[in-house]
Amino acid sequence: MTTYKKLGDKLQWVGKEAAVAEFIRTRGITRCPTACVLPTQGSVAEADRLALAAYASARDRLRQAKAAARVRWLVGTDVPETAGE
Repeated sequence: MTTYKKLGDKLQWVGKEAAVAEFIRTRGITRCPTACVLPTQGSVAEADRLALAAYASARDRLRQAKAAARVRWLVGTDVPETAGE
């Protein structure tokens, strides 16, 4: 249970460990987002880098296809494919 304790003219949050644990359990958070802002000392395997690049490329192609479909639907005409595809 979360309670507040008067500390001078400020309130202090007591029982935050349970609230944080509940948040992590319900949201599926596995790491602190602020800790992930800075570069880490770990290295990523080449296969994982290639898999991430392939995933990003496929996601970008899908995003472009969806955008083109929206334009075709809105305008009612075909949009030419880009030269790189």
